[in-house]
Amino acid sequence: MTTAAAPVPAAAAALATRPIGMFDSGIGGLTVARAVARRLPHERIVYFGDTAHLPYGDKSTAAIQAYSIKICDLLLRQNCKLIVIACNSASAAAYELVREYVGSKAKVLSAIDPIVAHLGRAYAGRRVGLIGTKQTVNSNVYKKKVDDLDAGVDLHSLATPLLAPMIEEGFFRNSISDDIIGTYLSHATLADIDALVLACTHYPLIKEQIAAYYAGRVDVLDASDVVAAEAEAYLAARGLLAPAAATPPAHHFYVSDFTRSFEESTRIFFEQEVHLEHYPLWE
Repeated sequence: MTTAAAPVPAAAAALATRPIGMFDSGIGGLTVARAVARRLPHERIVYFGDTAHLPYGDKSTAAIQAYSIKICDLLLRQNCKLIVIACNSASAAAYELVREYVGSKAKVLSAIDPIVAHLGRAYAGRRVGLIGTKQTVNSNVYKKKVDDLDAGVDLHSLATPLLAPMIEEGFFRNSISDDIIGTYLSHATLADIDALVLACTHYPLIKEQIAAYYAGRVDVLDASDVVAAEAEAYLAARGLLAPAAATPPAHHFYVSDFTRSFEESTRIFFEQEVHLEHYPLWE
């Protein structure tokens, strides 16, 4: 005789239908939203891009923390069951404060900790490269967290400041961008690495070009995929995965400052038609 699966408690079932909240200083975090949507196609996403204050990388820690808390208030009002900080700068500056502020109302995931944990599991005792913006690399946040693992991961970080603006202009998948990417990847800092962390939410859009440069010699690690896997694991372990539905979920995308160019760029990052809604959070 087979045993029926235990029913999901009513409270958990109600929570499961709530959306996943995500935020970034702009639209780059849509690559994380894209990874989550691919891995969890039944989950509804509420995304907030703080385009009024981008980029966060040149803001003070106190300012980023203030922005993050106010955005989390909005996401909590939307009844989000999980909040993903889809931004390296905000993850570095505000994760601990946001997690404390949100408390038991929702789980908070950073863009940094899942990939750091993955390095500890998969690349202990090995040499790993990392590329990101000047702000992310200069903050040394990845190095500190990787060293705290005490797993012998030898991390070497290189700032690659031309890549994000190049991608935002849609200037990739061509020979000139191949040359720029190749110039960065041939830097001595990244010599003899076993893996490369893409530590900027823009970089998944050039992952194929980076992988082509290495021709299988180096594992190219897309942090957005690791964050999406972490989100799935957390929700599945607690019975909070959204139930399958006949129609795809209706995602919501908010920005604090609207321009037509933002909306056009979202198609590049999310790879679907996106309607941005202006939400003047700071007015």
